[in-house]
Amino acid sequence: MEAVQHTQGSAHGYISDKEKYLQRLKRIEGQARGISRMVDEEKYCIDILTQISALTSALQAVGLGLLDDHLAHCVVDAARKDGPEAQEKLKEASDAIARLVKS
Repeated sequence: MEAVQHTQGSAHGYISDKEKYLQRLKRIEGQARGISRMVDEEKYCIDILTQISALTSALQAVGLGLLDDHLAHCVVDAARKDGPEAQEKLKEASDAIARLVKS
């Protein structure tokens, strides 16, 4: 997975909702531990699959929220400036959407 470098001092679009994202990610982390515990306790397969589906949905919701924030802030800001940064941000967003659709 390739990380994109960002300029110092620029705030990411999700920053205003950072605490909300952290809370959701902590719940997701707890769900993942719960699934691991279910396997360890040899719970019924369908129950485990149901929890995996819920975990996948929760991760997708976080991903879509971050994508929405990225579009609304990072991409819009870059588009206002125009030039190569705007094209780069649009490509990043397009690539991120393609990854989310595949998952």
